Amino acid sequence: MAVAYTLLVLFLAVFVAGFILLVMGAINFHFSNSEIPAGVNQPVKLRIIHIILICTAVVGRILENIGICSQVSFLRYVQGRKTLGEDPKLFIKDLWFEKVPVRIYQPRVPTASQRRGVMFFHGGGWVFGSLETHEKLCRWIARESESVVVSVGYRLAPEHKYPAAYEDCLNATVHFMNNIEHYGVDPARIIICGDSAGGNLAAAVSQTLAGRSDLPKLRAQVLIYPGLQALDFNLPSYQQNQRVPLLFREHAALYVLQYLNGDASNVEEVLEGSHISIDIKLNYKKWISPDNIPEKFKVRGYKPYVLLDCTTEVFEKVKRFCEPSLCPLLAEDAVVQQLPESFILTCEYDVLRDDGLLYKKRLEDNGVRVTWYHLEDGFHGVINLFNSDSLTFSSGKRGLDNIV
Repeated sequence: MAVAYTLLVLFLAVFVAGFILLVMGAINFHFSNSEIPAGVNQPVKLRIIHIILICTAVVGRILENIGICSQVSFLRYVQGRKTLGEDPKLFIKDLWFEKVPVRIYQPRVPTASQRRGVMFFHGGGWVFGSLETHEKLCRWIARESESVVVSVGYRLAPEHKYPAAYEDCLNATVHFMNNIEHYGVDPARIIICGDSAGGNLAAAVSQTLAGRSDLPKLRAQVLIYPGLQALDFNLPSYQQNQRVPLLFREHAALYVLQYLNGDASNVEEVLEGSHISIDIKLNYKKWISPDNIPEKFKVRGYKPYVLLDCTTEVFEKVKRFCEPSLCPLLAEDAVVQQLPESFILTCEYDVLRDDGLLYKKRLEDNGVRVTWYHLEDGFHGVINLFNSDSLTFSSGKRGLDNIV
């Protein structure tokens, strides 16, 4: 019995030691392959958050390898486990809009007039994110802007491929518009908002609704560091910030492929630009080109990239990247001209920075009024860290104040 006990203890000790070494090795690898530029706001905090995320991902991978659960499921569980309880200033209720789960935040303070309504689509690369991960953000927007906020829990990839997330966001928005009288919202003040992948969905839904005469006209769209195209992953911001947390260039490509096809088998072709034919790239060069990026954003280590052609086999897998409901930057001018007043937030140290800059130009070129706010010291995901206890970022709060 004593021998068996000793062997068990030794086994556990070896297992724990191996586990720690594995985690430390992963941290060291990702640490050495990441970069936090000197201009980033509160770099030590960002490094700590990055290490926490690495550890969580490694544990998830181990759990997947031993057959307990998938890494994606574990990461979703960790991200969405917090609950905030009641809010003294808000009525909060979970409902379903056209089979889509939503969470509604309504200010408790009575008002003599109708409020504005905000449809909010969370970020997370179409793979992560939930009503819970953006709970603090939605509460803050509802309280500070005295708006009715509807957060949409759309279906996630890779289980649900494109256009599932887009369809859920569109259907929930149309349902809200058709039942606006139940929520005390002014039909002339409906705003669509989203961050990151949610910004992509917000832009796509706004474009779809722009031509609808049977629904109220949108008052505005609010796009928070949105990802708006998947044709060129070698724009200046992708090159400059490719290893800056919290969104690496490679991960951006992985996420959009997971959303499109449910797998990321062609990530190398997407990163090098050999997934779309040269003819198509040249056709869209008027909208997606470093030439449309202001020169001041190219001084930090940008090198022009040579266009590569693609094989028919690869293009067949990713040709839907050319659909505006997946890549809103590719919408025709006739659609863009009908879009509502827009607010775009970008961060200097974000691979998606140039997507926002290119869309800003497209909107302005088509006569759409744009308010642009750029966080010179910001990084991708900073807005959702505006109120994270000891890991709060002042730039996130500054950006959110401007959104409100």
